[in-house]
Order: sequence, then structure tokens, then C-alpha cells
Amino acid sequence: MHLLQPELHTRRAFLRRSAQLGLAGTALPFALNMAAMGEAAAFTANDYKALVCVFLYGGNDYANTVVTYDDDSYNRYSTIRGGGGGQTAGGIALAKSALAATLLNPTTALPGGRQYALHPAMGGLTNLFNTGKAAVQLNVGPLIVPLTRAQYNGSNRTLYPLPPKLFSHNDQQSVWQSSSPEGSTVGWGGNIGDLALSSNSNSLFTCISVTGNAVFLSGDSALQYQVSTSGAVPINGVKNNVYGSATVRGALTQLIQQPSGQVLENEYNRVTTRAVSSEAQITAGLAGVTLATAFPTNNSLASQLQTVARLIGARNALGTKRQVFLVSLGGFDLHDNLISQQPTLMQRVSDAMTAFYNATVELGVADKVTAFTASDFGRTLSSNGDGSDHGWGSHHFVVGGAVKGQAFYGKAPPVSITNTAAPEDQWHVGQGRLLPSTSVDQYAATLAQWFGVNESELPGILPNIGRFGGVDYPTNLGFL
Repeated sequence: MHLLQPELHTRRAFLRRSAQLGLAGTALPFALNMAAMGEAAAFTANDYKALVCVFLYGGNDYANTVVTYDDDSYNRYSTIRGGGGGQTAGGIALAKSALAATLLNPTTALPGGRQYALHPAMGGLTNLFNTGKAAVQLNVGPLIVPLTRAQYNGSNRTLYPLPPKLFSHNDQQSVWQSSSPEGSTVGWGGNIGDLALSSNSNSLFTCISVTGNAVFLSGDSALQYQVSTSGAVPINGVKNNVYGSATVRGALTQLIQQPSGQVLENEYNRVTTRAVSSEAQITAGLAGVTLATAFPTNNSLASQLQTVARLIGARNALGTKRQVFLVSLGGFDLHDNLISQQPTLMQRVSDAMTAFYNATVELGVADKVTAFTASDFGRTLSSNGDGSDHGWGSHHFVVGGAVKGQAFYGKAPPVSITNTAAPEDQWHVGQGRLLPSTSVDQYAATLAQWFGVNESELPGILPNIGRFGGVDYPTNLGFL
């Protein structure tokens, strides 16, 4: 049998296909039982750890988030973004003077005298970075294999495949979260959760979304449990009277939870019973958690992260030792009005993540919780007049007490939009769209290994990780 990608034919892949085939017959229980036994053996957690993905929907503009600051690079940035090459604001370039308060001071200087500052609205994250509680991963994005610009421009897609449907919002959101375009049903956050199910007395609380349905938290065995910023989502007909009648509520409660001889009805009622029980457990757990940490108001991301912090505070009541969370903020598709609208978004991200870190300190788990950002893609370095267009690589933040902070990881991309053979032009693919020098798989593998995943399990979580390695593309980036 000829396998095009033999490294992908793992036990996990076999189980996934067995489960899919089992939908047509009796193989389903067999496949699911094998999956449960296999995943339960992955690792046993004796302490608590959580990963929190902060997804910025719309494709965040990297160049005005982590802003190049040294004179040579800043002047290039200003020229490309319409500032005229000076150091005052113009076009979509920020004034250099506005960046002095958010200058990042790494413990080890970047090569070539490169310096960065954060957007002026990101004072909180600047402080976390400069006090060693946050790091910046430079130029990370989806890759199937390591690529040079020449390979990107070439025609050999067998040796040098590109991520599917580059620059498409929905597809790149899915590729970031699952290594596959829109339509994927399994994400790497959920696959990490698969390995942690046996560590939690209630496995349903392993993967929790506070931002609705997303593929990131869907595993082969792990389910994503969804809550709102108000807490668990109840079934109204069970939680409250129906037509004002407690009697009707009682009858409905019994009807939708009682065992049935009809297979599909019985399964529906079993799932409903689980939902009712889980809602009660979440509600009781949250009721026992009060945080003194102040979270910003009128900030949806902060509200989501406050809920995550309270769920972490309820970890003992919920019986959890390993959890993966997803929160998000939208509005980053700024083809227009970048200068007027990005400051509010950046302040919300910075204030929310800072408050969340402070809450983990209050809870005594700062070194057990790692939050990290992700987004559809970066954007073009070149201006379209009032904003920037869809890109590829971007810069991202990792925050937490376990982070080896006050540091940059990865390679600082040169500031250029020209198409020449010069070294500064090898890390973009036109208009300053960054060609990633670090893959999402490497980024995710670093987070997963800190969480407790064995290196041998990484290919089952991240299908392309086997194509990376060595000094230039390590499978552990070192920020944890």
C-alpha cells in the first residue's frame, strides 16, 4: 500500500477513521472504547495546568501591534506605511515618540540592534513583558514545510506545499486552529485535551469555550463544553417554570431525561441528563469563587477571561487538573480605519490579558496557566491608503508565570516590501506579507509539551510537526 504521508497514519488517525466508519454500524462502540483507553493512557497529571487561547478574529495588523523601533527599521516602516520616512505619524504609521512608553526591554538584545515597542495602547502587556511575565513570538504562521521565498514562488508543490487557501479569513482561522481549512472537525486544542481526559474526574470540563463553537477545542474524544460570561448555559425548560407552571417544568424535566427503549431517544435523553448535571456543577463551582482582581468593563474579552479565571478558581470543585480554554475578540479586519479603530482593540487585548494574569496571581496559579494569542493571519506591511490587507505571518504574545519572559523568540523579519534577491526581501511574499519563519505547529508543540504532552504524541496532535526540527525550526521554541 502506498501512503503519500506515512507519518500521518498514526494510532490517532486510525481511531478517527474507525469512529467515522463506525457511524454506519457496530464498529462505533469498539472505536470509541479503543480511543478512550488509548487516550487515557497518555499522561497522568498530579498538578494543575491550563492553556488559554486568545483568538483575534479578522487578522490582526502585526506591524502596528509589535512596532519596529530602532531608527533604521522605524524609518523604513514609516516610509512604507505612508509616514514619509520621518518619525512623526502619517498614513498608517504611528509616531515614534508615541512608542517610547511601550518600548520593550528584553534581557537579551536582538541581533543587528533591532528594537520593538508595543502599540501605545498596550501599556499592560508592555509591563508584563518588561517584568518577565510575557514574551513575543516573532513571525509565526501556518506552514506545512519550512519554506524559502524561492520555494514559495516555485511550482514544485509536491516538495514545497503551501497551507491551503492562504489569505482567506474562514480557512486561515481553521488552519490556525486545526491545520486544515474550513470544514475541519478536529482542532489541536481538542487533541491536547484528548490526552488529558483521564486526569479530570469530569472529562467534559477539559475543553471549555467562552466564545461559542470553534474547531480549536474539538478532539477525537474530547468535547468542547460551552459557557457564557454569565456562567453555564441552562436548559430553560428545566431551569425555569414552563408557562409559569412548576408542574409543566417537572413533567418536561422527567420526559427529556428518562431512559427510553428507543435507541436515538435514549441517547438524546442521556446527553440531556449530562447537560443538566454539568450545568448544576458549573453553577455551584462558580458560586464558590470570588475574585478581588478588577477586570475592565465594556470589554467582552475581559469578561470572557474573567469567566475563565473563575472556572480555574473552581478547579477543585469541578475535579479538573488539565484544561484548555478558548476566548476571542473580533473586529481586526481593518482594511480601513486602522489608525482610528485599532487602538481600542489593542487596549482591550492588553487590559484583558493583564487583568487575567493578575487574577491567576490572586488564585495562586500564575505559573500553572499560560495564555497565548492567535489570529487568522497578519496583514500587509504596505498601506492600502487607510488600512492594511490580508497577510500571513504575524507576531504573538505568550503570558504567564511559567513563560520565560522579557524575551523575543524566533527571527525578527526585515522591514521591506521590495522584490529583490537581497536578504531583507526573503521573508515576505509581496507587500510585506510575512513568510513565517516559525510554524503554528512549532508554536503549538511548545505549548503542548509544557502542558504535559509527550514528544512522541505530537504527530497525532499536529500533523505537520514531523517536517520541522533542528536549529532553524525547533519543535520546542523555548518560551516555556
